[in-house]
Amino acid sequence: MLNKKFFIIIGIVLIISGGSFSLLKKNKIILIEGLFSSQKNFSAQIDNINTKISSISGLPCQNYNRRPIAVVLAEDDVVRPLSGISLAELVIEMPVLTGQINRMMAVYVCESPSEIGSIRSARHDFIPLAQGLDAIFAHWGGSHFALDLLNKGIIDNIDALPNPYNAFYRKTDKPAPHNGFTSMDRLLNAAKKLNYRLENRFEGYSHLKSQKSNTKGQMSKLEISYPYPFNIRYEYDSKNDSFLRWRGGKKEIDKLTGKQVEVKNIVIMRAKSRQIEGDYNDVDIEGQGEAVVYRLGEEIKGTWRKDKNNPASKLYFLDKNGKEIKFASGNIWIEIVEPTQEVRYNE
Repeated sequence: MLNKKFFIIIGIVLIISGGSFSLLKKNKIILIEGLFSSQKNFSAQIDNINTKISSISGLPCQNYNRRPIAVVLAEDDVVRPLSGISLAELVIEMPVLTGQINRMMAVYVCESPSEIGSIRSARHDFIPLAQGLDAIFAHWGGSHFALDLLNKGIIDNIDALPNPYNAFYRKTDKPAPHNGFTSMDRLLNAAKKLNYRLENRFEGYSHLKSQKSNTKGQMSKLEISYPYPFNIRYEYDSKNDSFLRWRGGKKEIDKLTGKQVEVKNIVIMRAKSRQIEGDYNDVDIEGQGEAVVYRLGEEIKGTWRKDKNNPASKLYFLDKNGKEIKFASGNIWIEIVEPTQEVRYNE
């Protein structure tokens, strides 16, 4: 194992040269690039070289112990491209109006996007999913079903309507109500001043040791028949062992990066949805049902499970033998679809 003295020697070279290099360690590349601005803080930063991994993505992460923040995002065409969506470690997509409109809940741990949005109002079904991740819940108002729960203090949340500590802002180049945005720095500042716990307690998901596909790129396309323009297509890129995302026939682009969103793991989670009042619906996200996991070009059929009696319980994905499915290291997108909704998988 490479010891601390070795890194100190390397760091001194970097301090003098201001350069960067890549170090091969046990077949893994460690990138060290302009990390050490002064010798004074060198030792402290060296201790972070062997960073622990994120409990969600399984990737090395300097902020691995930071509590997740779950943000409700719009999917309306007028707000595309969304900002910061590719930097989320986990995204849950589901209907907020049965058979008509979807929204996302994007969960951030490691990354700190300079802009996140467009932010939309909460729905009550997102709340236990955020609770199960030990997340702070960020939203712009909400349905009365959601606000009734939030007002009971069942989860730490940051609401843009009272806008504590200027956590949210509106942009002038988007029409209301689609012009609400935030950033990770703003959310963390508000969470700190609201005296919310900032340390992560989520037990996490299991990850594969090997991150290479054995399927030789057999899987090519996965299509989810949400109603247009929310219909989804994923195309498997065997070179990167990831899925390229399309929505409404258009590439899902992150405004911050200008690149198409890539996803390492996709979960199809079957759950019933029904209208309960006007424009509000109810989704059966607690209990159990069918699930299919796509990772590294493989399709794994199984079930999902979440304890009905404990909203803070973890959302599990199990194989046919009842064992927890391991994900490839990287982001996870959970697609909640009706039991009868068509999902097409083409090899």
